[in-house]
Amino acid sequence: MKNIFKYNILFVLLAICSCSDDFIDVDPQETSSNTYFNNEAEYRSALIAAYDLLHSTYLNVMLGEIASDNTLAGGESATDVPGIQEIDDMIHTPVNQQLRDIWSWMYGGVNRANFILEFQDKTDFSGKNIVLAEARFLRAYYYFELVKWFGDIPFVVDRRFVLGEEFDIDRTPKAEVYAQIEQDLIFASENLPYIQSQAGRATKGAAQALLGKAYLFQNKYTEAAAVLEDVIENGPYELLADYSTMFENDNENNIESVFEVQYTDEQGASFDCLQCSEGNVAVGFNGIRNYSGPLFESGFSFNVPVQEVVDAFEEGDLRKEVAILDIDAWAESTGATFNTGYEHTGYFNRKYISRQGDLNTGDPNLTNPNNYRAIRFADVLLMAAEALNKGGVSDTRAQDYLNRVRNRAGLSNVSLTGTNLTNAIYQDRRVELVGEGHRFFDLVRTGRAAQEIDGFVTGKHEVFPIPLIEIQLAGNRWEQNPMY
Repeated sequence: MKNIFKYNILFVLLAICSCSDDFIDVDPQETSSNTYFNNEAEYRSALIAAYDLLHSTYLNVMLGEIASDNTLAGGESATDVPGIQEIDDMIHTPVNQQLRDIWSWMYGGVNRANFILEFQDKTDFSGKNIVLAEARFLRAYYYFELVKWFGDIPFVVDRRFVLGEEFDIDRTPKAEVYAQIEQDLIFASENLPYIQSQAGRATKGAAQALLGKAYLFQNKYTEAAAVLEDVIENGPYELLADYSTMFENDNENNIESVFEVQYTDEQGASFDCLQCSEGNVAVGFNGIRNYSGPLFESGFSFNVPVQEVVDAFEEGDLRKEVAILDIDAWAESTGATFNTGYEHTGYFNRKYISRQGDLNTGDPNLTNPNNYRAIRFADVLLMAAEALNKGGVSDTRAQDYLNRVRNRAGLSNVSLTGTNLTNAIYQDRRVELVGEGHRFFDLVRTGRAAQEIDGFVTGKHEVFPIPLIEIQLAGNRWEQNPMY
């Protein structure tokens, strides 16, 4: 299962940005077509390397919550990981290590996918179209993250960024990037099966769901509704009957999972190289500080839910206890002890905090094996409901999809229409997906961020700043995002 991501990289792949402030002097012939992609095994090794950068998206998920109105940065103190604290307070600048990490790691993923596609015609073998479809899915996934975070971006297709090219490439309008994302995901959906031989590989349903999401981010509601309803009607997915087991380590890749980022507890991470982790780093960051008691492991008390999102759950909503850990109530009932961190709210993101027994070998704070449920069927249902409603296609079908999610949570049906139904869908997305990294971008794409997020400035905070060092390394060719 998870051994899809255990490998030795036998070649050097360079992103547009390096991990240091100076570009590395390398021989560009190291990874030329003359020395690689001579057989099927090499294509498949390169594909596994392209998957590996998904591990680093733990940071995208954490900050997608912290930047929103769902959680606070937390941590040990106001100076614990300053970049996270700044994003929480909407005072982030172009000098922010975490934003540079997202930029660097996502471009690393793009370059690894493009490496395969650069040489896609070199060697033929049975099943090659599936390999190329997975590579195109991954390229779309990484580019989608970059567009979400930074807007217009430097952009190439079917070839790698090479050192020195940053002086010649401009930022591409995000509409053009979205057009390529759509093409990649349409190709992937036409060439991938619904069920792969290994859990964690991209599938037809994953490509369709991500395509629907990309359409939704562009307000292409009719297109989004069509592709998302196809997933609902023809895909192999269902809502998991017992929501309480959704995020447990022993229930990964279940029937509700459309796409999961696969993690293991294999050693390899350190605070000097968090992206080296084969585990879900966010799980340790989200954990309870100096915890002693049953079920959970200690952590660093980042990404703590606020009272407002706790109160957003309706009375009787079965999702509340799964999503939110009330640590005071837990301690009183179990005798557990803990320390409070910075901005302590009394709540923790129960979906993604470390459980005892999850690990065999790794550091529980850096290598937790709990997968990230990147796309769940519940998300697909709610996206389809939104597209049907906002696109004026069918409020009746939108109600049906929303009510399927609500009923699983123990809640009654809604019969709302129009704007009232829109708001009900927004509300259910918040409580269904809390802690999963979607909230900030949901608020931005629906135009609600300024009214919900303290410190949010319209015309500025819809995207994040291009890291200053990247602009400087490009010879100041790239214009910074507005107001940064």
